[in-house]
Order: sequence, then C-alpha cells, then structure tokens
Amino acid sequence: MRARPPAPRAARGIAAVEFAIVLPLLALLLFMLADLSRAIQAKTILLNISREGANLASRSTSDLSGSGQAIMNALAATTPPLDMNKRGMIYITKIMGYTAKSGLRNIVLEQYRWDAGARASGYLPASQVWQCGSWSNGTCTGIAKDEHAPTVALMQNQLADGELIYAVETFYDFDMLFGTLNSGNSTTPVLGPNLTSMTVF
Repeated sequence: MRARPPAPRAARGIAAVEFAIVLPLLALLLFMLADLSRAIQAKTILLNISREGANLASRSTSDLSGSGQAIMNALAATTPPLDMNKRGMIYITKIMGYTAKSGLRNIVLEQYRWDAGARASGYLPASQVWQCGSWSNGTCTGIAKDEHAPTVALMQNQLADGELIYAVETFYDFDMLFGTLNSGNSTTPVLGPNLTSMTVF
C-alpha cells in the first residue's frame, strides 16, 4: 500500500492562519464564560444570605435595634469569595399590615442597613423596599408612626392587620471582567455591576 503524500504547504499554511484567528476568539469566550460563572456564583450567594437573613430576622425579638447589626455582620461573614466589606450592602426592613382610616395598608416600622459595610466601603445602593431619609449607626431614624407611617407596595393587600413581615435585601457591586459587547444594533446582556436579591419572611 502506498503512503499518502504529505499535505501541500499551502493547506498547512491556511490551517495555521485559521488557528491564529480562532484562538483569540476561543480565549475570549473562555474568559466570558468564567465571568458568567462568577456572576452566577455571586447571585446565588446573595440569594442564600437574603433567605437566611429574613429567617433570622423573623425569629428575633420584636425590636431589631439590638440584633439587626449582629445579623447582618453574621451574614456578611459567610460570603467568601465575595468581598462584602468592600463591595456589599444589606438592608432589613420590618413591615406591618395596618388598618388605617383609609383602609388596610402596609407600613414601615423599622429599617436597618449594614453599618460596618457602609463605613468600610461607602457603597450605598438605595433600598428597593423603602428609602430612609436619615440614618444613625445603621438605623433609620425619624420614621413616622401609625397613621403617618410610610407605606410600601410590597405584598400589598396580603397582610392582615398587625401581621409582620421582614424584607432582607442584599446588594453586591460585582467586578465584571467584561462589560457589554456591541455588535451592530445588538448588545449582550449586562451581568452587573449591581447584583441584588430580596427575600421576605
């Protein structure tokens, strides 16, 4: 049997050029895949600590002023590889169903933000439940009471009078390796930088 003749030099040269063109694209896709997996991991961690935070808040005493910061410190300590001290924030909001003259509504009783994180990073994304106007050591101050208490749309018309819920929000300023990619009129979705999660108990 006769041996196959070697491939012409031109064909080998074309294969080398194709490989040189495709290799950077494959490397780019690999880095983008790594970025996506990091974002999914960060989102999963935020979801888990918001669930655990809402669970702990709902089991605590009626007033979170003594335990709120301890809960948030404990949650932040369980987040490696995320750097919550420099890039994260946690809010706990206590909400109650309240029958007022205008009917049943959900009012804000207390709100806390993670003070250690605020002092360390200065990363202060706004709460999506309710935005406090005045803070003191991680506690919202000056919240009006009863008829004048601020209302929230969260779980509207689902709470009985006097029923309490706790909303725990977690935020993370995700450090993406790649931003969006534009191709003509198309843009790839944004994975960050602000990842959030919220759980209500």
